[in-house]
Parts: sequence; C-alpha cells; structure tokens
Amino acid sequence: MPITANYPDRKTWIETPLNTDFPIQNIPFGVFLTRDDIITIGTRIGDTAIDLGALHQLGYFEEIPLTDDIFLQDSLNDFISDGKKTWRLVRNRIAEIFDAKNNTLKNNEKHRQEVLFSLDEIEMQLPVRIGDYTDFYSSIEHATNVGKMFRDPDNALLPNWLHMPVGYHGRSSSIIPSGIPVHRPQGQKLTNGASEPIFGPSRLVDFELEMAFITTDANQLGEPIPLEEAEDYIFGMVLFNDWSARDIQKWEYVPLGPFLGKNFASSISPWIVTMDALEPYRTEGPKPLKEQLPYLQYEGKKSFDINLEVAIQPEKSVETVVAKSNFKYMYWSMAQQLTHHTINGCPVNSGDMMGSGTLSGPTPDSYGSMLELSWRGEKPLPLKEGGSRKFIDDNDTVIMRGHCEKGGVRIGFGEVSTKLLPVFKK
Repeated sequence: MPITANYPDRKTWIETPLNTDFPIQNIPFGVFLTRDDIITIGTRIGDTAIDLGALHQLGYFEEIPLTDDIFLQDSLNDFISDGKKTWRLVRNRIAEIFDAKNNTLKNNEKHRQEVLFSLDEIEMQLPVRIGDYTDFYSSIEHATNVGKMFRDPDNALLPNWLHMPVGYHGRSSSIIPSGIPVHRPQGQKLTNGASEPIFGPSRLVDFELEMAFITTDANQLGEPIPLEEAEDYIFGMVLFNDWSARDIQKWEYVPLGPFLGKNFASSISPWIVTMDALEPYRTEGPKPLKEQLPYLQYEGKKSFDINLEVAIQPEKSVETVVAKSNFKYMYWSMAQQLTHHTINGCPVNSGDMMGSGTLSGPTPDSYGSMLELSWRGEKPLPLKEGGSRKFIDDNDTVIMRGHCEKGGVRIGFGEVSTKLLPVFKK
C-alpha cells in the first residue's frame, strides 16, 4: 500500500507557518484536552490541532475498519494495536481530507468548528500508556567519551559493546510530556576523597539528548522478532530527554546499573511522528567495527537523518543552544535494538517505549549531555547573557528540538521543554 500522505508536492487548505515542523506530509499523532475539557486523540497540521474523534464521528473515516471509539480514548495504545496497515490508511485519509484540492471539510463550517482547534485551545497529554520502558546505550561516541572519563581511555568501550545493543529497563511511571517541570532529585552520593556516602540534593543534574520509539504488540512470550520484520512493529518516534543525576548514578550503578540517578524523570515530545512520515529520510548508519552476529546483521538503510539540538534557558533569560547532533550517529539501529530485546523471547506490547541512549556526535559541539559538553565540569559552557553551566541549575529550562529536511519538505517533532525546579518540599 503506497504512502500517499508523503507526496512532497501536496498542499493543504489549512494555513501553515513557513518552515513548520508539521506540514501535511507529517501528520503525527497525539492526545490532547480540548477547550470543552474532552480528551481526544488528534493530529496536527501547522499550528492547527485536529480532533480525530470528532472527525471519525462525522463519518470521514467511513471506509476504514475502525471501532467507533478508537479515537475517543485517553491514549493511542488501542489505535497502535491495530497495526501498520490501519496506521497508513488513516494517515493517507487525513492527507486527503486536508488536501488543498479537497473541499468537503473545507467548505463545511459547522464540521470545521467541531474538528479544528488552535494550539492555545488544547493541552497536550502523554500520548501512550507506557507499560514498559527500555533505555539503550547505542551511540559509540557517547559510550567512548564516558569510558574515557571513568575507565581506561585506551579501552573506553566495554568488551560487549561492539557485539550487542546494551540496554537496561527503566521506570515508566516518571515519563512525562513536554511542559511538565521536574524537581531536583535527592539521593546518596560519594564525594571526592570520601569513603562513606552522604545524602542530599544531586549537584550534577544533566540532560541526555535521546529519541525514543514506540512499539505495537509484536510477539508472544518466547517468540523472537527477526530483524527484517522489526520495523513493522515500530509505530513512531518522539524526542526524549532522559534526565540524569550523575553523582547519584556514579555511586549506585555498580553492579546492577542505573537506578535512582535515572528514574526520577524522563521527558518526551507529545506528538508521535510515524515511521511512514520518516520514510523519505532514511540514511546509512555507522559501519560495524566488528562483524556482528547473524541475528543482528542487515542490509539497506536502517537509520534516519534527523537533526537534533539542545538549548538551555535560564529563568528570565534567552536560550543558548549548547549542542547540535543527529540521530544518524547511532551505532545500533532501532531494528537491531528491538530484535536484540526480543531474541530471548521477551514480549513487546503496544505503547512500550525504547530510548536510543544519548545521541552524541563526533565533535565536541555535538555531544548529547552536559557530562560530555563540559567534560565532567572541567570546561563550563558560556551562556548568551552571561554566566556559564557545568550542569543544569535550578529554574533552568532544557529544550530539545528535532527535524528532517529533504527536497523542500521539513518534518519535525516540535520540542520537548522541561524546567528543573528546586528539591521538592512539602
């Protein structure tokens, strides 16, 4: 079935800003609260939000086999469970409805009033109920930098790193949408030269520039997903700020890995950009430095050319862009990650989320965390209106953005913006 929604010359009758992240070729999916306090599943073109629940009730998806309430829910989980064929049919139909040559909805003022919202009339929600969350560690530049800092610089990568996508299971209850602030975490830390830990606020709160993919129901317990089928079970992607407390993490992570240093918060962009929308932006990933085991080998382009940036905005100040990277730097692809995740028979469900790991590039200005950008605080980053940062201060807002661009068409993710508040006090 062709992806007609991606036609690069398609125009829309909805007024859209120049260089919007959300042209008619994007058609992402999200969940929002409307001006009437109704939660619905929707999409977005330019700066206009579209209520898919209302659109469905008005008969615009008649020929597509959908349940009556598929878009009248507070999460995308059931829609995602319907599978790739349904996602593509719905997205293609939305493109037809809002095509500049289609007057059906355009000329129906009553229907338009029910379906269309300005962005200031809605409140974005978490788009899926995240049952399980896995974070990978798949940027070779990031893994090498961390290895140089904390281990042997000549043997920065651990022996398993070039053989498999390393990952750990995280906490889904603290994943939040853009705009929800987080508090500085507290925990145990081992200060320099000390032999016993102390308890207190983390002094080394950091962002991690990541992306995450969302899966559909994929396999039964015991059933691996072959690599050549893995992408069929990926619905789409979001920007992902996987917050970290470096001092807490350093003391706790041996022997079982990240715990309190990572599970206090992770922030995502609220619109899920589908794999169909990203199809034109496929690109080659890094070449393997060692031959990979057969179940992880693949042919073709499994990465995506997604430009990424991170900005820090102190309170009552302008933002400073501190890093620019790209998703294509990721050594282990999403397909490899999902295949490895299930090679032992681990079942994957609708709404599960898997983080890429920090997406650092090959140059110092493309590093994806303050740990690397300031090199453990040894090289503070200057800010536009004075001052500098080694890590994230209270009341700083961290903003991440991402977009693809090719042939005059830009597909973006919007942003994930999160303010760091002081330690929580009752």
